Amino acid sequence: MADAVRTTNGSSSRGPRCIALVGPYQSGKTSLLEAILSRTGAIQRPGTVAAGNTVGDASAESRDHKMSVELSVASTDFLGDTYTFLDCPGSVEFMHEMRAALPPCDAAVVVCEADERKLPQLQLVMRELEDQNIPRFLFINKIDKADKRVRETLSLLQPASRVPLVLRQIPIWKDGIVMGFVDLALERAFIYREHAASEVIEFDNDNQARKKDARFSMLEKLADHDDELMEQLLEDIEPPRDKVFDDLTKELREGAICPVLIGSALHANGVLRLLKALRHEAPGIVQTAARLGVENGDPVAQVIKTWHTAHGGKLSVSRVLQGEIGEGANVLNGAGESARVAGVFKTFGANQEKRGAAKIGDTVAFGKLDPVKTSETITAGKKPAKQLAPLAPPPPVMALAIAAVERKDDVKLGLALNKLMDEDPSLVVQHNTESGEIVLWGQGEMHLRVATERLVSRFGVTARTHTPAVGYRETIKKPITQRGRHKKQTGGHGQFGDVILDIKPLARGEGFRFSETVKGGTVPKQYFSSVEEGVKSYLKCGPLGFPVVDISVTLTDGSYHEVDSSDMAFQLAGRLAMSEGLPQCQPVLLQPIFSVEIVCPSDATAKINAILAQRHGQILGFEAREGWDGWDVVKALLPEAAIGDLIVEVRSATAGVGGLSFKFDHLQELTGKNAEQVVAARKAAA
Repeated sequence: MADAVRTTNGSSSRGPRCIALVGPYQSGKTSLLEAILSRTGAIQRPGTVAAGNTVGDASAESRDHKMSVELSVASTDFLGDTYTFLDCPGSVEFMHEMRAALPPCDAAVVVCEADERKLPQLQLVMRELEDQNIPRFLFINKIDKADKRVRETLSLLQPASRVPLVLRQIPIWKDGIVMGFVDLALERAFIYREHAASEVIEFDNDNQARKKDARFSMLEKLADHDDELMEQLLEDIEPPRDKVFDDLTKELREGAICPVLIGSALHANGVLRLLKALRHEAPGIVQTAARLGVENGDPVAQVIKTWHTAHGGKLSVSRVLQGEIGEGANVLNGAGESARVAGVFKTFGANQEKRGAAKIGDTVAFGKLDPVKTSETITAGKKPAKQLAPLAPPPPVMALAIAAVERKDDVKLGLALNKLMDEDPSLVVQHNTESGEIVLWGQGEMHLRVATERLVSRFGVTARTHTPAVGYRETIKKPITQRGRHKKQTGGHGQFGDVILDIKPLARGEGFRFSETVKGGTVPKQYFSSVEEGVKSYLKCGPLGFPVVDISVTLTDGSYHEVDSSDMAFQLAGRLAMSEGLPQCQPVLLQPIFSVEIVCPSDATAKINAILAQRHGQILGFEAREGWDGWDVVKALLPEAAIGDLIVEVRSATAGVGGLSFKFDHLQELTGKNAEQVVAARKAAA
């Protein structure tokens, strides 16, 4: 690890690097990782996503769906330095994987292409990098298929970034095909060679003129942050090459610019120049630790991913930010819980290889840190480390009710779901005590599908799924006075309870109210609570089959028997009065109405409004999304029953980037055919 990274103050930064590969779905991140591993000699030949033989998409789910569905990690050496690349999924449904991986990275390479349809996806990725202050390069992939001039592409992509995109390279065209590129910082021209180093060529007149113009444009953007360079440009003085590289490095690390390189991952074109840019310009572990606020002292690492392996147990992929952590070390998580490192492993796709202690800058997997969670900061010191990058998972947007096909697998299912949530904190499991369902919440249709597939492939649990029950309620519209008399004679003591109840509707949202106005001891006080329990037990499932709300019940009179009356008798009397009285009170169905907010690109707002209208939503309006140019927030009230797969339509209408949040607002009466269908379905299920 002898590489010294040039810095503006003359110091050097050494140590292993950690680089995130991010970008829109199907932009070529996994192919770029293959090209990097091949060019650096880590693999003999690159695999392809189509063939299902890449290092990155190693999981069965990734290969089945031809897309990255979880973070992939692979390390390689380049010019004496170790680089760990984190291949992050591009789909918005798996974006939490990227968010958790970014904080300890030295830099990110944003892989994209000149496709206007993917601009909103690119904007999501760039915004996350900007919010986390991660230095970033933009790699325009598939340059061999480009049908636009590179400056047109840059203008197309610029709205996705809040800082200037600075073109570092321009393509060399021949007969409408990109044959190579001009490096504007080096002032050299290169011709691509498939899966080999590019070949330096002499400038011809046309490329010389294009280089001069494009280089001046690059220098102008750099000069916005360097007065000395601005003066040199105004005086028509050619700045020294080292000065240009120093400015590129400084402004990249400060997040003032995003340098842009070009290439083709599939053909490994432009990969070597990208690696050299990372080597010389990306910050190292010292700067990254400083950015995260690491304080001098005990060994510290940041956890970026959790895996539960079939034979090795739990693995916590982490980057060491300070000190050294080896096998047998005791580490503390954020809550102060202790765990012993059961092994240190180098990760290469699906494979792990045991190695020695992890030193500052290393990205490794620590074995069996059971209490440690993804995105936690851990330390080998005596006190819990300050949490450097706490990360709240995104709110779930879609749910499935899930149950084991085989009853004997119920416990196994619960354990498997806990492990899935440990690996992926954006999954949430809830137990609906009312319906008895286990509900799995996630980030969308594909996210939930992959989770259920993992239950089989990793944990051997086959599950069936269905749409979760909607939280319908019922209430009454008409008051009634009803007697409930429970009398049963047996050989010994009998059972006797007699009550008269006044049953009345309450205003919406008032819930349940029980009171008593008994006079003369017709019902002894010790039985009041028993009557209330009997009433409540019936209200769990009213005449329409749903919990009853917004109802007042008053015990006004009754009678008792000195020998045969009991708590149970009065419970049954109260329940009997309710079961006979409520069907006469004009019971009505109530459906839950949720307040919904949808974030979407402005050009999709009309489509979102149409989707909400089709789902019987009440559109409250829309407004510009604060801090997001070209985005709107649509607000509406929507029945819970219409929210189930709403995110699927929202994503379809927004090129996969729309977001959704919702919360309960109120209950609303549901009548007519829709209500009849709900009640009929409930009775059929019962």
